[in-house]
Amino acid sequence: MKRDEGILFSGGAAGAEAAFGACAERHGVEEVNFTFEGHTIARQRGVRVLNHEELQAGDVSLEYVSRLMHRRFTDAPTIRRVLQTLWYQVNSGQEIYVIGTILDDGTVRGGTGWGAEFAKLCNKPLHVFDQDKNSWFTWTGEDWQKRSSTDAPLITHLHFTGTGTRKLKDNGKRAIDQLFSRSFGA
Repeated sequence: MKRDEGILFSGGAAGAEAAFGACAERHGVEEVNFTFEGHTIARQRGVRVLNHEELQAGDVSLEYVSRLMHRRFTDAPTIRRVLQTLWYQVNSGQEIYVIGTILDDGTVRGGTGWGAEFAKLCNKPLHVFDQDKNSWFTWTGEDWQKRSSTDAPLITHLHFTGTGTRKLKDNGKRAIDQLFSRSFGA
C-alpha cells in the first residue's frame, strides 16, 4: 500500500489517538480526527467536527453498550458524544487498531472498548495491543489470538482506524511506531 493513499481515522485525543496521528503525519498518511464542539483534543490535523445531526447518526443505547460490555456507562453528555465519535472512527475504517487492555471477559477496558466491540459487530479486522501483556492480539470472531513479534499486524487497508487509551505507556507508543514502520517503511 502506498502511504499517500492511506487515511487514518481517529479521534485526536491525548494518548493513543495522538500517537497514531503523529505517526500518520511522520509517514505521510492522511489523518481524519472526529470530534465534537467543546471537546479538547491533542491533534489539530484533519479535524472533523461532527454536528448534532451527525452525532445522532452514531448514537447507541447506553443500556445496550453497558450490557454488551458488562459494565455501566453513565448517561453523561460527554461520554455519549465520545461513543458517537468512536462509531464514526470504526465505521470509516476497514481495519481497526486499538491500544489498551483486554479484560478477562474479552472486552477492552474503558470507552475505547466500545470501539472494539463495534468493530466486532461489524466483522472488521480488529487488532489490540494490550499494554499490560505487551503483545498484539487479533480478534478471530470468537476469541483473541495472541500475535508473536514476528507475526505482528500490518496495515493493509487504505482506510484504517487507530484509537485507544489516554493512558498510553511507552510500550504502547512503541507498538504504534512499529506498526507504521512495518506497514509504510522507515
